[in-house]
Amino acid sequence: MHRTNSPVRSQFCRQSRMAELLPWLLPWLLATLLAVYFLDLRAHARRGLPPGPRPLPLIGNLHLLGDQPHRSLAGLAKIHGPLMSLRLGAVTTVVASSPEVAREFLQTHDAIFATRSVPDAIDAHARSSVVWLPNSSPSWRALRKIMARELFVPHRLDALRHLRREKVRQLVDHVGRLAGEDAAVDVGRAAFATVLNLLSGNIFSRDLTNLDDHGESKEFQELVTELMEAAGRPNLSDFYPAFAAADLQGCRRKAAKLIARLHRVFDEEIDGRLHDRRSGQPRKNDFLDLLLDSETTTGDKGSAGLDRDTLRSMLTDLFAAGSDTSSNTVEWAMTELLKNPVSMYKVCDELARVIGIRRNIEESEIGQLPYLQAVVKETFRLHPPAPLLLPRQAEVATKVIGYTIPKGARLLINIWAMGRDPNVWSEPEKFMPERFLEKTIDFKGGDFELIPFGAGRRICPGMPLAIRMMHMVLGSLLNQFEWKLPVEVEINGVDMAEKFGVTLIKAVPLCAIATPI
Repeated sequence: MHRTNSPVRSQFCRQSRMAELLPWLLPWLLATLLAVYFLDLRAHARRGLPPGPRPLPLIGNLHLLGDQPHRSLAGLAKIHGPLMSLRLGAVTTVVASSPEVAREFLQTHDAIFATRSVPDAIDAHARSSVVWLPNSSPSWRALRKIMARELFVPHRLDALRHLRREKVRQLVDHVGRLAGEDAAVDVGRAAFATVLNLLSGNIFSRDLTNLDDHGESKEFQELVTELMEAAGRPNLSDFYPAFAAADLQGCRRKAAKLIARLHRVFDEEIDGRLHDRRSGQPRKNDFLDLLLDSETTTGDKGSAGLDRDTLRSMLTDLFAAGSDTSSNTVEWAMTELLKNPVSMYKVCDELARVIGIRRNIEESEIGQLPYLQAVVKETFRLHPPAPLLLPRQAEVATKVIGYTIPKGARLLINIWAMGRDPNVWSEPEKFMPERFLEKTIDFKGGDFELIPFGAGRRICPGMPLAIRMMHMVLGSLLNQFEWKLPVEVEINGVDMAEKFGVTLIKAVPLCAIATPI
């Protein structure tokens, strides 16, 4: 009996001693944590980092981000300045919120900050992705060369112009059928399906979806949207890299499933094209043929090495980045025009005068439409597709406007804040395309007031195609139909809420009534 109860008594004694020691241990533990915290604050100051909010123990400044980081960071920049530093979990992060500071990082020190900071959710995909590979990688240089010199050069885009013209015609026919049924048009979904088919026409010479099949286009749109959200959602693995292997929020697992679904679509296209080649079918001379040619001619060391994984990654980059951002821009532009009837009248009047009523615009006519171009620029200013661009990191410690940016620090460029900076733009919250008629500002990376595609060596390589697609789709919709909001939306107002991810999408889709002109 004595031996049976002995372990119980021993355990009880240990618990009693712990209970007695706890009141003494807690103050020591608290004092240790506070000492570490204040030492870290002093070290933070000694490192010469840019100013920023004081970090809390363990979480740093994570509590300040919220579910709209671009807005939260813009608010903090008003307090701490256009170059500020935060500690997000265990990661030092610097944020640029003005054109002058952005130029320092993306032009003056571009080589040091050209490497992307890869979100843990898509780490496996990033290992063969032109979007995420480090710029020092031979694979990145070779893939970028293929995209810049083969896929998006003017003569290649011109050769496939007829495909884009046909997709815009199909969009107009689709909207015309809905108008005949007095049905509202889900502008974002129609634009997404059209841009998706514009891309697939350029890449595969066939459509991936049917505009009249709402289920099919909706499924692909949701797939891409969920992937962009998974990549951009705040993730503990990115803030505490030591715990990344655990994937505590399941972001990596979710992204892997989404990417696998995309890869199955692309595998069918690749396998079908390879079968056609073996059976002697004529070439289509589209993007896929070019990529498969690169696969067979770049097998030497140091080449792109377009194996199946690389092909999948490149196609994922093209479709995820191209379809989502371009269609979002069209939807935001239509939303702003419907809220601003004067701007709607001006752009429609220009189209009628220059192009002629009830005509789809041609790519060669975009340059004759300055107000339409101004509408697109103003939409980019207020609703940039990627509000924080894609994160970068410092390759080495460097001085930027007098502050030290340590090696490995993460860099965010808040172009959403830059687009609403009253020091740069008059009446920044107001939609005024006219501002771009008064001064020449481009969005191709040279004017840092407006850099929706980024700047420097990591500027979006698909920009030439995106520019053509957005102007053609938006201009043709405006020149073929009169648009108005449903009665209930007119009464209650348009919901302008945003949904944050890698891209900034409209939380409540825009549904509008089209009437043929």
